[in-house]
Amino acid sequence: MLDDFLTRAALAGTGVAVAAGPLGSFVVWRRMAYFGDATSHAAILGVALALALGLPVIAGTTLVALAMAGTVSALAGRGWAMDTTLGVLAHSALAFGLVAVSFLPGVRVDLSAFLFGDILAVGRADLAFIWLGALAVAVLLAWRWQALLTSTLNEDLACSAGLHPGRERLVLTLSLAIVVAVALKVVGALLIAALLIVPAAAARSLARTPEAMAIGATLIAILATFGGLGLSITHDTPAGPSIIAAAAVLFALLLALSAVRRGQLSP
Repeated sequence: MLDDFLTRAALAGTGVAVAAGPLGSFVVWRRMAYFGDATSHAAILGVALALALGLPVIAGTTLVALAMAGTVSALAGRGWAMDTTLGVLAHSALAFGLVAVSFLPGVRVDLSAFLFGDILAVGRADLAFIWLGALAVAVLLAWRWQALLTSTLNEDLACSAGLHPGRERLVLTLSLAIVVAVALKVVGALLIAALLIVPAAAARSLARTPEAMAIGATLIAILATFGGLGLSITHDTPAGPSIIAAAAVLFALLLALSAVRRGQLSP
């Protein structure tokens, strides 16, 4: 079964959705969209580093994503004006990564695969890495779920409950870096943040509890993966952008459904 490239692509997208759904919910709740952009754009710099040092691309992207996420988290903890800072870091990391790749002698790289993903070319080793990373993130978030929710709701309340908001922020930072590494092959550096935000935003329109939103975001991400792959196969569109386009359509439909429900319930 795993010899079928479409089966591997579907499994890869499902694996990323398992991690992106609940993590994306926290990204939405904490308004961390730019945080996700900065971390995902830095992945291109990780690609250049890996190619220059002869390392696996996965190792380079993971290390640089962790470094960027740690840097952003540290700056946030010191009270920096994060909109401007994250904008500078996100686009600078992407630019430096693209420039660095062009300086590598004798290396021919299809940058579009790293920028927009190449899910249809996922191999067995990629699939194993994606699922190991996704399950690690899912387990980590499940383990720290209540503490993360409390810290997200109110950091002072978390401190009074004996929690450490900085530690919970570190958990999200680590999770985000792992998701960036595993999703790079699926939707690419430019669209990872969208895969985190769009399904979570779509699920929020109907969910009544945090847990329902996380589960809903996961299911929507999975549906978007299958819808995007179907569109790619039938109409020869790029798979990564097609997945995000499918997620955007689901977001619009669920938003309209939510508006209809509110209209029906209003006196």
